[in-house]
Order: sequence, then structure tokens, then C-alpha cells
Amino acid sequence: MASEDTGNRDPFDFPREWEADVLLSDGGTVHLRPVIPSDADGLVAFHGRLSERTRYFRYFGAYPRIPQRDLERFSVVDHHDRVAFVALLGDDIVAVGRYERLEHGPSAEVAFVVDDTHQGRGLGSILLEHLAAAASESGLRRFVAEVLAENAAMVRVFRDAGYQVSREIEEGVLHLEFDIDPTEESLAVARSREQAAEARSVHNLLHPKSVAVIGASTDPTKIGYVALTNLLSADFAGTVYPVNPEHKSVRGVRAYPSVVDIPEDVDLALVAVPAEAVESVLDGALAKGVKTLLIVSGGFAEAGPHGLHAELRLVGEARAHGMRVVGPNALGVLNTDASVRLNATLAPRLPARGRTGFFCQSGALGTAILADAEARGLGLSTFVSAGNRADVSGNDLLQYWETDPATDLVLLYLESFGNPRKFARLARRLARTKPVVAVKSGRHAVRPQLAATSAEVDESSVQALFEQAGVVRVDTLAQLFDTALVFAHQPLPAGPRIAIVGNSSAIGLLAADTARAQGLRLASDPVDVGPQASPEEFAAAVREALNSPETDALVVVFVPPLAIPGTAYARALREAVVEMDKNKPIVSTFLAVEGVPDELAVLSEDGVPTRGSVPSYPSPERAVNALARVVRYAAWRQRPQGNLVRPAGLHAEQAQVIVNELLSGEDGKTTLLSDEDVVRLLGCYGIDVVPFQVVTSADEAVKAAEDLGFPVTLKAVDERLRGRPDLAGVRLDLSSVDGVRRAYLDLREISGDDEVYVQRMAPKGISCVIGLQDDPSFGTLVSFGLSGLVSTLLGDRAYRAVPLTDVDAATLLREPRTSPLLTGYRGDEPADLAALQDIVLRVAALAEDNPEVRSMTLDPILASPDGAFVANARIVLGPPPSRPDTGPRRLRPINAPT
Repeated sequence: MASEDTGNRDPFDFPREWEADVLLSDGGTVHLRPVIPSDADGLVAFHGRLSERTRYFRYFGAYPRIPQRDLERFSVVDHHDRVAFVALLGDDIVAVGRYERLEHGPSAEVAFVVDDTHQGRGLGSILLEHLAAAASESGLRRFVAEVLAENAAMVRVFRDAGYQVSREIEEGVLHLEFDIDPTEESLAVARSREQAAEARSVHNLLHPKSVAVIGASTDPTKIGYVALTNLLSADFAGTVYPVNPEHKSVRGVRAYPSVVDIPEDVDLALVAVPAEAVESVLDGALAKGVKTLLIVSGGFAEAGPHGLHAELRLVGEARAHGMRVVGPNALGVLNTDASVRLNATLAPRLPARGRTGFFCQSGALGTAILADAEARGLGLSTFVSAGNRADVSGNDLLQYWETDPATDLVLLYLESFGNPRKFARLARRLARTKPVVAVKSGRHAVRPQLAATSAEVDESSVQALFEQAGVVRVDTLAQLFDTALVFAHQPLPAGPRIAIVGNSSAIGLLAADTARAQGLRLASDPVDVGPQASPEEFAAAVREALNSPETDALVVVFVPPLAIPGTAYARALREAVVEMDKNKPIVSTFLAVEGVPDELAVLSEDGVPTRGSVPSYPSPERAVNALARVVRYAAWRQRPQGNLVRPAGLHAEQAQVIVNELLSGEDGKTTLLSDEDVVRLLGCYGIDVVPFQVVTSADEAVKAAEDLGFPVTLKAVDERLRGRPDLAGVRLDLSSVDGVRRAYLDLREISGDDEVYVQRMAPKGISCVIGLQDDPSFGTLVSFGLSGLVSTLLGDRAYRAVPLTDVDAATLLREPRTSPLLTGYRGDEPADLAALQDIVLRVAALAEDNPEVRSMTLDPILASPDGAFVANARIVLGPPPSRPDTGPRRLRPINAPT
């Protein structure tokens, strides 16, 4: 293939989306961008730092210095046929990767070299990903590389990238070739490396060996005093360095005038100075080589545009020098591990050790959250309050907790999304092994200070994201802790059948009513042992309920009798449960206590409630509601994950040709496709529209009916008229010439339009609608529901995010409340759900392949026992939206929503 003329390209003018901050395998960062002519001096300095061995491996010879002619070739490229990326750490180039197109064809030679001190950090694989993405944009399809056989590290980069690499060796030189189109294996490799790097960066944050408190104060009213006090009170296992230029010691610990004066390495710097002083603090931290900056100071993005500008500048500078940032406006981070004991927060106490990780955006709520967890008997493994989330976000924590052996349960308090598409991917993977419970605030409003720094996601998108990812969504912090107590202390149920045991019929009935309302099944009628039953009789009833094979979970409701202390009954319950070990979850309404009372607790070696403890709730409704969320999660986890399915007969390349043709000359505008173009595009994905013709006279209508085959339907071309009740009569089955002629004349008179649709009558069926809607930050959602005004008013639609598995498609069809009409409600013959599911998967494939499809509606689809028939479709095309979770690995741009 011939390349375009690039001779007049500006070597400074590269695609700005190619520039990125990237995270390396050790958790550090570098800045990646295309090379420009002014990098010449940096390239010379970089080359001068390379060892003789590294230069020999790269240039197949000594090559002690770069000749002027080569320097110009290395630094001046056209960003199309000749592309080069430099990796920058501060002002220093630490790696270079480049490709050059071969003979104007679809192949290019690729090569890269990494500074000796930065080898082993994953820079080679990062450069290869970004070069491959740039090459694909420039029309290239294949990379070739010449590598010395003894250069094992470079050979490994190509071998482990997930591409199908062919190898030939001649005189000690390996000739490698591979197609650069992403494969399932190459995408999996990139995701795995992304996960490892992001988890490592959070590990660095939560396991520091040294912490500097910049702004440590002797004034108890200052946050610098509080932060230092909390670190010392928690008995941090590492070294604490107060930084205060005015005092030789703070709280009895030697202080240093600045962070650069500290004699040892600093892993974490906690910044507690006014916002206007943070920039000067950053300079010292960069010079010191601090790994992570934790900024508890406020006055940044939450304070307005000037604060936002300062925040973006701060994070950009930190990342460029290899540092990650938590905050600003953060409460802090903590790790209860006995070998760490880190309390780098403004909360006064290190929580009890547990196996629950907690991420919170709000610094203001953080202290209350920690106090509530302690009061309820919920121990934590780690806690991060990220404030403005200028850099480190909840997605980073999900990556860490997935592989953290100390965390079994993840709790999230989210006020907004930064990258919802990535969140869905990570949460879905994590929830398969560890429950994720989330409060998503801002359901009906978003705080003004978050509006400029957060991605807007509509409610249907959020709900679809959570349901598909298996995230347990709750509405309040109280519900979050109610649910967490079950997950933290009790096993998952095998099914939805619950037994109820208590000493009050009234409370037992309340529990039963709530269970039915939540879709749970009663294993038997509630058991009432009576108010006079002894603790032993009460425990015997519990044992009998747990022993029943019909019981998957147990609810205990108890009102303390006047004559006997309730503690005796609580101890009897705990002993019965521990003794039986039936692996069935138990919740209780006991002693009017909220949390885990001592009498119901099974204590760890640290003396805190652990697995086997029975949570108690002030009311039976709260107990059952918490259990119901756990039951639904367990059912989600038991379902097959499904497979990403692409039905047969898809023609993606042909569809892209059509899309490009239809968008050419539109200059970024959206365009509603004509019916003929809709049929062409859908046809590329095997979606057939019931045949139709557009006519402009009664004679044409009759001829169309004869061509299509009677019976037919007639409808107005003007979409605005199609829903009018007075047109319903002319859209009935028309089986004769006279009927068609009369219907055409009636419709023309009513609509005032000569153009009318004549369409072959599809088999009678239930009218359904499948749609696509695009959320600018979340991606594409597929929706399904039954057509009609009632379904629309009730909002009876189900949603799934693209891409879809076969399980996603199947559950999508069964989720609307009206879906029983498709499965034989009241004895009707069921519709062909397999045919409907096939259309859903084809729609999802179309959306995934063609992001230019901004919306689509197939309405109606007539679902019958004979199949599913699309009678009408509407498609809108437009410029493809940015997808924050596609392409080569990169950190979220610092000017993007957080």
C-alpha cells in the first residue's frame, strides 16, 4: 500500500492523543510523547548514559557517539511513516522507541532502547504497545525487528507481547515479524501488565518504609500536628520524619528543615501545608525522589477554577518525575497490617484489623466512616480517602485489592466516576472472587465542586454498570455497613431459601413479609419458640432450622424476655452456630443491638470479631434486606460468566466502509440515516428488516403490496406521525387491493404527505424494542424492553454495557418486569428467545465495531414462536466518542474528569 505524502509534515505537529503518562511495572511513572526536533540535545545525553553493552545490542556495534546526520534523522520524523516516542522522567529521556515504514508498504521496522538504570521496569513493552497503536492509525499492519540473539531481554519483550511472532535466525541475528492488530492474547497481556503496575503503585502507597510529614506542627490545632500524632500513636513500623523549618523536633521526634535534608529515602510524603505552599513542597519532594505524595491540604479543584488549574499543574509535574499523588483534599490512607500499622490520616484511631478494604472519595465523611466501622465491629485491612482523586483513584484500589491476600471484601463510597468503562471491567473481574459493595451518591444531584472534575453518567448507566459487574449497590452508608457485616462475617448462601426462628410471632411475620418483598423464598413458616422458651430450647430450634436441607440461610429474631437476660440466649445462639458449622449465613435482630455484640462475636487472635460472628440489626427489615443483597450477589456469582460471542455472518469491514461513506463531509455533525442506509448497515451484521417500499401514490401502494406479498401494513414516513392514535386504523393488516388503496388515500389525507411506507406483514408477535445509547464517558449501552406507552412510562427497560457475553444477552431479555409475556405467560406459546438473543448480540457487535453509531433503535421487533422480526429501525451516526479504556496502557489524562 502506498503511504500518503508526508514531506511537508511539521515535525513538531504530532497527534496530541499520542502523548500520555504511563505506569511502569514497579509502580513509578514516566511521560511518553512523540519525539520533536528540540529533543536532539536530550537524545545525545541519553545516548551518552548508555553502557557499551546496551549500545552494542541496539546498534549492532560500538556506536560511541551519534553523528550529526543520524541525530537529525532520530529527532526529525513525520509522525506517520517515521514515528518515534521518547519516555521522559523529568527532563531526562530514559527510553526511545521508533518505527520506520518499509518501502511504502504495510510493514515497518521497529526498535527501541532503554537507559541501563531503567531497564527491567517494563518500558520496552509500553513502547511497543504505543508504537503499534500509532502504526495502526497510520495504516500499517505489520512490524519487523532485527535483534541480536544474545539480547535476551529484547527478545523477551517481543515474545511476551501476545502477538504471533515468526522467527528466523541468521549469523546470530533474529529476524522477527508479527501482525500488530490486537489479538485476544495481546490484549490479555496488556491488561495483566496494567493490573500488576497499578497494584504495585498502590502497594507502594500502603506499605511505606518511611513517611515524611511536611508541615508537621507543634500547634495542636493544626492538621500537621494531628497527622504526625496519628502516625506516632498507631506505632508505625517504619520511620517517621517530621519536616518543620522552625523546630529541631516535633512531638519528640527529630525534625528536618525540608524533605531534601532527610538523610534516608522517603517512600511517602504526607503534605499538610496551605495550598499556596504545596508547589514549593513538590519541588523538594521531586528532588528527593519521593514515591508517593499524599496531600491532605484543601484549596484545589474543590475551591474553583484557579484551584483546579493548580491541581492539574501539580499532578502533571509529579507524574513527569515518576511520582503518584493521593488527593488533594484527602483524609489520608491507612493499613492495619501488624507489620505496617500505618495511620496516615486525620482520623484519631487506627481501626481494628480486619479483611475489608474501603475506598472513600469524601474526606469529610472519612472520619465518620471509620468510627462507624469500629462501632459495628467491622475490621479493616486498608482504607484510602482520595479526596479530589487528581491521580490515584478507586480503579487503582480495585487493581490492588484483587491480588491483596489480606482483603476479602471491598467497600466503595463513590460521588462520581472518573473512568466508568474501566471501573466496570475491573469490578466485574474482582467481584467474581471478592464481593464489592458500593454507595453511589449524587443519584439526583452532583456537588457543584465535583461537576467540573467528574464524568457525568446517567442513572440507567450506573445501574447497568453495577448489575452487569456484580457490584452490590446500596443507597446509604447505613445499608453499606448492614451488607458488609454479612459479607465480612458469614458465608455466602447456596440459594434463596431462608428460615426464620424467633420468640415473637409479630417480629417473625415482619421478617417473612420483608423476605417475600425481596424475592426470597421461605423454607417453612416462621418458627416461634414462644416468650417462655429457655436458651437451650431456643438453640435447639436454631439447630433444627440449620439442619434442614431446605434452608439456605437463617434469620433469627429475638425479643428479650423479662425474666431471663438476653445475653444467655445470644451465647446459646453463637455456641449452636459454631458447633454446627453448617456454612449457612445467619443474621439476627438481637438485643436491639446494631453491629456485632460481644455475645455473638467469634474473636480473632487480635480480639476483634471475625468469620462466624453473627451480625445483629435493630429491626428485622434491615436484617433481611442485608441478607437479600448477599443472596442476590451469591446468585450472580454462581451464574456462568459467559463468553464474548460474535455471531456468524458479520461483515465489519464492509460496515466501516458504509459508515465512512455516510460521515464523509459531515464535519463532525451527527446524521440520521435514511431507511435504505439503515438496511445496508444492519445487513452487514445479519439483521434483516421486514421488506418495505416507500410509495407516493395509491397505484404504487397496490403494486408494492403485490411485490411484497399480501398482507401488508401501511404507515406514515414522517416519524412524528407514527405514534398518533388516529393513524392506528390504517396500520392494520391489509390483505386486498381495495383495502390497500383505501388505506393509502386515508393515510395521505391524515398525514398531509404523499410518501407512505408499505411493508410486508410480519408474523404476529409481541412488540419489543432493542436500542443503543451512548454515554460519553461510560461507553455504549444496549437496552431491551417491550414496546408501548405503559412500558415507557414505567421505565421498564433493562440495560447492559458493550461488549456483551452470551449470558449478558440472555439475562437482558429476562430482566424487564413485562418479560414474562415472552415466555408463555398465562399459557401462551413462548416467543423465540434465541432469535431475540441473536439480534441483541448482533447489535452489540455492531456497536463495538462502529463507535460512530451514536444511537440506534429497533422498534418494533415482533417476537413470536416463529422468530423475531425487525419492522422498523433508526440509526444516528456521528464522530466516535473518546473511549478512556481502549488503546495502549496509559494513566488518565490529568485534564480529564476524575
